[in-house]
Amino acid sequence: MEGRIATNGPDPPESSLSMSEHQASQAAENGSDEFRIAYQACPLCEGRDIPRLARADCSGHALYNPALPKIMTWLKCRGCGHVFTDGWFTDAACKIVFSKTHDNQKVGWQVEQQRPISARMVARVARHVPDGAWLDVGFGNGSLIFTADEFGYEAVGVDLRRNNVEALRKRGYEAHEVPLERLDQPGRYSVISMADVLEHMPFPKAGLEDARRLLRPGGVLFLSMPNLDSPLWRFMNEARSNPYWGELEHYHNFGRKRLTALLAEHGFTVVEYGISERYRACMELVALKNG
Repeated sequence: MEGRIATNGPDPPESSLSMSEHQASQAAENGSDEFRIAYQACPLCEGRDIPRLARADCSGHALYNPALPKIMTWLKCRGCGHVFTDGWFTDAACKIVFSKTHDNQKVGWQVEQQRPISARMVARVARHVPDGAWLDVGFGNGSLIFTADEFGYEAVGVDLRRNNVEALRKRGYEAHEVPLERLDQPGRYSVISMADVLEHMPFPKAGLEDARRLLRPGGVLFLSMPNLDSPLWRFMNEARSNPYWGELEHYHNFGRKRLTALLAEHGFTVVEYGISERYRACMELVALKNG
């Protein structure tokens, strides 16, 4: 979660940006940025009153490539309050971003240190659904899968990084290298985890619809992500040290209230809230599938 903040409130005067930054920003505003496809409306409520909220320098991010624009622009929907980038990456930009991988996204990274963190996440879910098939979406280092397996779940992973999928399969786990919408296993899963995943999806509503399709009745959806409603988020903004404005891979900044409402809109009831140990200012929600 690295990146240097340029602004976390109203934009600075245009003269305070270098020419390259200014050009990148103008290109995004005009819809001509070859690296992002511009949102024409809020991806949650489809409202079209979506003024610019902030811009940030993402060139300090570990996955940044100089071929990409260094300035990210964030919008805020005046209708529902959702905060999101001005566009999602094109296929060409995704190839650039995915050409590198964080160490903490590689299967087996700090497996011993991550085990107790994952165990507390699995235990939170187990209070509601103690067994069955568990699908971890975007499984990264695999810690949740390993720990869910240890608790007795049938652990399955889906990820878009081929090396990770192959590494998990070599350890005897079922793993799929497909987008979630192409996983044809309706009603199979008792648990689906999206640990720091939903904010990476250009259209989160589609991700929640897929989760609902794959979950059995009464199944659990586990989510974690940064919480812009948290006091810590506001402290980081005040210190101009909030890393999430420059988070290259994120398209959304959710708050607890907006996320809870979105889940309700898609047939989920939040039954538990907690603070995540994975990243700064992050939240964890356990939600039951209704019906």
